[in-house]
Amino acid sequence: MSSGPGADSAPAHNPYNKHSKHDKHDKLSKHDKRAEQAAPRRPETFSSLKVRNYRLFFAGAIVSNTGTWMARIAQDWLVLSLTGSAAAVGITTALQFLPMLLFGLYGGVIADRYPKRNLLMFSQAALGLCGLALAVLTLSGHVQVWHVYLIAFLLGMVTVVDNPARQSFYSELVGPAEVRNAVSLNSANFQSARLIGPAVAGALIASVGSGYAFLVNGLSFLAPLASLLLMRTAELHQVARAPRGKGQLREGLRYVAGRPELIWPIALVGFVGTFGFNFPIWLTAFSGDVFHAGAGTYGFLNTLMAVGSLAGALLAARRGTSRLRLLVGGAVAFGVLEIAAALSPSFWLFALLLVPIGMFGLTVNVTANSSVQLATDPVMRGRVMSLYMMVFVGGTPVGAPLLGWITDTYGARAGFATGGAVSLAAAVVIGLVLARVGGLRVKVEMRGRHPHVRFVPREQLATAA
Repeated sequence: MSSGPGADSAPAHNPYNKHSKHDKHDKLSKHDKRAEQAAPRRPETFSSLKVRNYRLFFAGAIVSNTGTWMARIAQDWLVLSLTGSAAAVGITTALQFLPMLLFGLYGGVIADRYPKRNLLMFSQAALGLCGLALAVLTLSGHVQVWHVYLIAFLLGMVTVVDNPARQSFYSELVGPAEVRNAVSLNSANFQSARLIGPAVAGALIASVGSGYAFLVNGLSFLAPLASLLLMRTAELHQVARAPRGKGQLREGLRYVAGRPELIWPIALVGFVGTFGFNFPIWLTAFSGDVFHAGAGTYGFLNTLMAVGSLAGALLAARRGTSRLRLLVGGAVAFGVLEIAAALSPSFWLFALLLVPIGMFGLTVNVTANSSVQLATDPVMRGRVMSLYMMVFVGGTPVGAPLLGWITDTYGARAGFATGGAVSLAAAVVIGLVLARVGGLRVKVEMRGRHPHVRFVPREQLATAA
């Protein structure tokens, strides 16, 4: 298998039972040390943009991401207008992510086997055609809800290949040392577009209808296609591609199963993605049913979330390490804030809480993504990232209809609080599992009138006793 900083950072299989008493550090600390070796502690926030190929990729992505956010807002509002049901919005979201759940691992095998630049040119063209098809149906006045369902499913089928190819392409664009920064800046790119897209979509929907938002989205994919064509292939960092053969999917699953530093972050983002990221359902329901507002308010709430997410992405780009402590802590804060927002009595308190929700949600995603990539050998990265994306977004076909039903039956507040509670519970349980695997125990100290909880090595507790 290929060597290099990305591969060197991958730990050996099940190392925990082989260490002496003096070598026992918690799993979180071990991961931190590997991550610190893989990249400088204080990188420049925009260091990846020094690479020409990444600049092209970044520029094309911000155009298509803006169109994508416009289409997301228009799609959710169109479905709500056609059906009047938050559950229908959940079904649309579920259909878009169902292919990732069913076929995501096969997408990873394809991404490891074929040139990723070629795969991305195919997937970006296909995504653009889906957007144009929905635009034609809507502008002609023939759109029905089953049309939206079908196109959402087709988008999901394309994403099966696009997601792992895109995620594993970063190391080819910038090299292993800049992977963390590139992942963070890509998230900042996506969230920057989220600042513009919902606002423009809200204005278009209110003035001329959803169809023009879909049209802009379809045309926006010309930008990433141009960026991929303009890249200098000689400047891409070459990585070994997996040869064609049997058992590659099972090989990827075995690879992840034997590494706690991969499987537990993937499990955590799975719970958070399945239950905590159903914002199309909740924000449409809060806008229409709780606050009795229109598409403009829905776009405004999405923009506030984007402000927080962008801040989280830029902070992540400045970090030199991807700490699992940060991952667990961010997930805890994310769950608590969602519950608080669900119970907020006023519109403005709800709106303001969306900013830190976006920030901590993005922190969880970027920290998990970069830590998993850096702990994975390059030849396995497509399959591992396909599993990551399958778990992160593939759980949506389960979570979205369920939470859509809860929202329709018990109200928007109950649906939002449920998502936050599940995310919080998953963070606490997985944090305790990671602590146990790494030889930690919970220690509670009283500082003044307030308890302070922290993880310490078993040996430290035994000495204190």
